[in-house]
Amino acid sequence: MDALHLIESFVLSARAGSFSAAARRLGMTPAAVSKNVARLEAQLGLRLFHRSTRSLTLTAGGERFLLDVDGPFAALTDAFSRAAEREGAPSGTLKVSMAHSFGRQYLLPMLGDFQARYPDIVPDWRFDNRSVDVVGEGFDAAIGGGIELTQGVIARRLAPTYAVMCASATYMAGREMPRHPSDLASLDAIMRRSGVSGRLRAWNLCHVTGERVNVEARTRMIFDDPEAMAHAVALGYGLALLPMPHAAPMLADGRIVRLLPDWFDEYGGVFIYYPNKKQLPLRTRVFVDHVAQAFEQQRLAARFDWR
Repeated sequence: MDALHLIESFVLSARAGSFSAAARRLGMTPAAVSKNVARLEAQLGLRLFHRSTRSLTLTAGGERFLLDVDGPFAALTDAFSRAAEREGAPSGTLKVSMAHSFGRQYLLPMLGDFQARYPDIVPDWRFDNRSVDVVGEGFDAAIGGGIELTQGVIARRLAPTYAVMCASATYMAGREMPRHPSDLASLDAIMRRSGVSGRLRAWNLCHVTGERVNVEARTRMIFDDPEAMAHAVALGYGLALLPMPHAAPMLADGRIVRLLPDWFDEYGGVFIYYPNKKQLPLRTRVFVDHVAQAFEQQRLAARFDWR
């Protein structure tokens, strides 16, 4: 088992390119992970990493060793995980990534029924607005959109998502309601910055007839979080193109109103991502099915529809 722990420290460090990232996954200190790798190097008589204060890269020998052990290590990890699950009773820690606001609003309420049905599963949910590496960071699943489909990852679509133009009644008081996207150019725009590219997301609206219009907005504020944008709209700071998962609750209770009801933008969808394994851990399989069933029962796809 000692050799397996050393190999685990090496493989996770190699995948992440960092002792610190591997340490976070293992619940260890970076120094302890580095020591494990050094012990493995001593046993092999082979230098596995080039180390500097800024980077950690594999040597040629380290790359060859990673190719030899990565597959068998993953198979062993899966075997241990499956062995920990009692026959017919899913168990173990379930590591899932999701965005802050979406997770709180839509996924957290699903947890009660899931825990009642599978009491031996321990949810380890990570709330983060970034796109994670499902396999490389060791997640059982991730829920959201825009995650790159790297080798070994499956995406199951839960619902389409659209964005609609919104403002508050207070902000629009005394202003003429827009009849065409070109009328938005003179209003105060709350824009969204992409967390991936760092660029502002353009207002590219589609009409029910298929017509598309790019709007040159007068930027008043910039946020990288759609929930913050929705609250800024509700406070009367301006108008924003809001994803329906964030707009729907505020539209329903009247905190915001929709502008240009025949115009929308499509944001792709909400997906649940999980590793493509021949023998997927039972805890992951039942979680994926539970979330998909909950989306269907709660008709979330309809709630996220621009209409």
